[in-house]
Amino acid sequence: MRELTPSEIISLRDLLQMEVIGMMTAQAMDRFIKDPELKNLSESGIQAAKARIAELQRFIRENNIVSVEEVH
Repeated sequence: MRELTPSEIISLRDLLQMEVIGMMTAQAMDRFIKDPELKNLSESGIQAAKARIAELQRFIRENNIVSVEEVH
């Protein structure tokens, strides 16, 4: 894979951040949903968000987008 440009890395970071915030918001609101059909839709959306987050994390890890150095 070609090296990502700085703007692509920022976009990737923003996309991941947006997905995480959206999932956390949906999880927080899910507990207040009483309607069974709406609850099912909400839970499906949360699972889909988790899958998208995992895929973004996999992409970052497999393509060595972020280097992590040991802290001493």
